[in-house]
Amino acid sequence: MNKRQISFTDDKYEPVELPDEACLSEHLTVQNSPILFGCRIGICGTCLVEVVSEKDPLTERTENEKEFLDALLPDRKECRLACQVNINTDIKLKKIEL
Repeated sequence: MNKRQISFTDDKYEPVELPDEACLSEHLTVQNSPILFGCRIGICGTCLVEVVSEKDPLTERTENEKEFLDALLPDRKECRLACQVNINTDIKLKKIEL
């Protein structure tokens, strides 16, 4: 099974290695990541992140995620709701505060 590295712009947190296709909300915690999760279904925005770098394109946005991000941040295509991302590449994330 392939492993993917998730790193953060906040140097306080070490990179996390996850299995390919892992859901971020199932593996990232307050102990290993600056990203917090609320609803986990893509409607609250608690887990809003900017994808600072990615090796390959991420999975497509879900419908809930598209609606939320188009309403809140229509010009920020690099932003995602971490709860809706299944990892298929190495990425670096920055927590976005609203």
